[in-house]
Amino acid sequence: QVQLVESGGGLVQAGGSLRLSCAASGRTSRGYAMGWFRQAPGKEREFVAACNWSGGSTNYADSVQGRFTISRDNTAHTVYLQMNSLKPEDTAVYYCALYDGPSSSPTTPSLYHYWGQGTQVTVSS
Repeated sequence: QVQLVESGGGLVQAGGSLRLSCAASGRTSRGYAMGWFRQAPGKEREFVAACNWSGGSTNYADSVQGRFTISRDNTAHTVYLQMNSLKPEDTAVYYCALYDGPSSSPTTPSLYHYWGQGTQVTVSS
């Protein structure tokens, strides 16, 4: 079993920055991809960013491209999401997820095998 724990959420003004972290523990094998998703009230969970094991292959949602950066430290089993130029529409609960399969950086939530409990990000205008 794998456990994922997110941290770093909070309240920030529009234009500000936050860095989310997600630490993985348990039976983590090598080669897994990691992703970030978010869910706003009344909306479906949506893809934000993903990266493969090395971090060399990344995917971003169009809405965050150029503002958010996903990275990882495999020695620490941790993935990060640096969020800059935050907008009120970025307000949501952010979840990290682990994918243990052949795709490099999948964008579909149902493909992921493990999920964290989520961390709230609120951007005020």
